Amino acid sequence: MQRLTVLGATGSIGVSTLDVVARHPDRFEIVALSGHRQIERLADQCLQFAPRYAVVADAAAAALVAGRIAGKVATEVLHGVEALEAIAALPEVDAVMAAIVGAAGLRPALAAARGGKRVLLANKEALVMTGDLFMREVATHRATLLPIDSEHNAVFQCLPSQHHRGVRRILLTASGGPFRRTPIADLANVTPEQACAHPNWDMGRKISVDSATMMNKGLEVIEARWLFDTPADRIDVVIHPQSIVHSMVEYVDGSVLAQMGNPDMRTPIAHALAWPERIDSGVSPLDLAASADLVFERPDFERFPCLKLAFDALKAGGGTPAVLNAANEVAVAAFLEHRLGFRAIADVIAHTLDQLPGRPADTLEQVFAADAEARALATRIVSERAVA
Repeated sequence: MQRLTVLGATGSIGVSTLDVVARHPDRFEIVALSGHRQIERLADQCLQFAPRYAVVADAAAAALVAGRIAGKVATEVLHGVEALEAIAALPEVDAVMAAIVGAAGLRPALAAARGGKRVLLANKEALVMTGDLFMREVATHRATLLPIDSEHNAVFQCLPSQHHRGVRRILLTASGGPFRRTPIADLANVTPEQACAHPNWDMGRKISVDSATMMNKGLEVIEARWLFDTPADRIDVVIHPQSIVHSMVEYVDGSVLAQMGNPDMRTPIAHALAWPERIDSGVSPLDLAASADLVFERPDFERFPCLKLAFDALKAGGGTPAVLNAANEVAVAAFLEHRLGFRAIADVIAHTLDQLPGRPADTLEQVFAADAEARALATRIVSERAVA
């Protein structure tokens, strides 16, 4: 019986995780759950899985959840960042699904690593912001780090145990999002609703926008650099609109290994939950004969400037990726609130990076300082560019 904490239980990854868990009640026990805005969903999850703890953002939300589950399950409802860190490091917990979106997920993911847990990492920002720092914590505390992003999980499955031997490059696939064929001149007028209508994946709004700008893939490039200890010049991105091939590893002998499957996050989740074994995920089998032709294209940096900004930030190193991530979170939030145009997202990030070069990231405090400085600057830039 594997005992789990699910951070971000009410988001798309968390919901998919609990779907897989529910299929294997003999293998998994939910010890703790966390949620942010979807209080009713978290309460329903508590009623279904009866965790010992549930964590929300603040006292008001905690009171709402506690009221909904009172007398039905013995779940203690807590709130705040410290509570998130606590449930990530509980002695009785074996594995932690780290699926809180954005920089908010960094501290609890670090707490899980420091607790020596099996960390199922769906929060890419943890590695984007802290990179070497995070990996050192994993090594120091003998944690096990398993990637949940479909691309990184695919690479993990395609690498040998001695993954540096004979590897030429890592190829991360990207769907290209909803605007792969939209005339570039029309992108300035797209709406948040259009940006969130991903053709293949069911994701949260922020991640959906990141997919539309391909910043999501840029963050994944930075994450891959640390997950697989691979330099930037050996990581490539290829657009694959069908989302059947989730990523590939090319070897020096000319072989290319690819992991394939239907676009459903339950596949990498089930792989990581059961690794090194395999369990049923609930995903329907891939019917290759019924699949459309598999198309691969090089990404266009004019169409997807955020992808180039991410490559540049990785090459710059230091605190630059943290600045990139913070500026992106601010810009995407403004776009979703109809305060910023779609094409202006990249402009805000670029101007923030230009004005905050060379920020150090040798300590966690320096990373958070770079993050805070970038958010303040990006917020100011957004206010200057806000749409009427």
